[in-house]
Amino acid sequence: MQVTVGMIASLVGGTIEGDAGLEITGPARIEEGKPGTISFLADPRYEAYAYSTEASALLVHNDFVPRRAINATLIRVADVRAAVAGLLTHFEGKGPAQQGISPQAWVDPSARIGDGSSVGRFSVVEKDAVIGKGVIIHDQVYVGQGVVVGDETVLWPGVRILRDCQVGSHCHIHANTVIGADGFGYAPQEDGSYTRIPQVGRVRLEDRVDIGANCTIDRATMGETVIEEGVKIDNLVHVAHNVRVGAHTAMAAQAGIAGSTRLGAHCQVGGQVGISGHLEIADHTRIQAQSGVAGDVEEAGQALFGSPAIGYKSYVRAYAIFKQLPDVDKRLRRLEQMLDD
Repeated sequence: MQVTVGMIASLVGGTIEGDAGLEITGPARIEEGKPGTISFLADPRYEAYAYSTEASALLVHNDFVPRRAINATLIRVADVRAAVAGLLTHFEGKGPAQQGISPQAWVDPSARIGDGSSVGRFSVVEKDAVIGKGVIIHDQVYVGQGVVVGDETVLWPGVRILRDCQVGSHCHIHANTVIGADGFGYAPQEDGSYTRIPQVGRVRLEDRVDIGANCTIDRATMGETVIEEGVKIDNLVHVAHNVRVGAHTAMAAQAGIAGSTRLGAHCQVGGQVGISGHLEIADHTRIQAQSGVAGDVEEAGQALFGSPAIGYKSYVRAYAIFKQLPDVDKRLRRLEQMLDD
C-alpha cells in the first residue's frame, strides 16, 4: 500500500517539515527504517536513531527540537503514540481472503448474515446465529448455535464461539481463542470421584473488546461471564466461569482469573498474574507481573506486587531486605559466636 507523507499528515492531524509528496510503503521501527518507510519517535531514549534512521518520514511530538540535522521528513503531532495507532490501523491487513460467503463455508439456512460480512473457507455458522454488518469471519472459524456477533467485528482463523454466546461490535478475537467453553465445575463425591456440573450460562463480550490468540473465556455455570466494553486481553489468558471484567481493563499474557471474581474497571493486570475466585477487585487496581491475589482489593487505585500480593512499595522494600538475608544471617551467627565466647 502506497500513500504520501501529505496523506499521512492529514490522517493523523500533523504538520509537515519536508517533502509532503514522498511516497510511503509502510511503517518501520526507527532503528530499522529504510527508504520508503515511516517511523516514529515517542521515547527520548531512542532519539539517537532519529539522526541515523534511513526512514523517509518520522512522526515526532510538536515540541521536539532536533540537536542536529535529520534527513527524514518530519510530521509533528500532539500525541505521537495516538498518531501511530491511527497510522497502523491504516496499514493493518485485516481483510479476508475473499468477500462474501466462501463456497467452502457452511452456513445454516436459519442463520442471518449482515450486509458486507464475509465468511471464510471451512468456517461454520450454526443454526439461529446472527452475524452483524461488516463482520469478517476468517477461515476455519466456528460460530455456534444462537451466537450473536455485532457489527464490524473480526474473527481470526480458528476462533470458536460456542452456543448462545454474544460478541459485541468492533471486537477483534485472534486465532484459536475459545469463547464459551464449559466452566470448571465438578462436585466431589464420597468415593473421591467427581460429578460434572452442567454449565448452562453464556459469555457476553461488550463492544470494542480485543482478545489475543489462544485465550479461553469460560461460559457461566448460570447467568453470564461478562467482558465489559473496551477490555484488552493479551494471548494465553484464561477467564473462568461467572467472572466479570470491568470496562477498559487490560490483561497481559498468561494471566488467569478464577470463577466468580469481579475485576474492576480500568485495571491493569501483568503477565502470569493469578487471581483467586469469588473476589472483588476495585477499579484502577494495578497488579505487577507474576503476582498472586488471594483476597479482596477494596481500595481503588492500588498498585500490588508479590504472592500473595501486597502494596507495590511495601513489596519492593521487603524484597530489598530479603536479598540481604544471607549476609544478615552470617552477621547474626558471628554475633552469636562472639556472645558465646
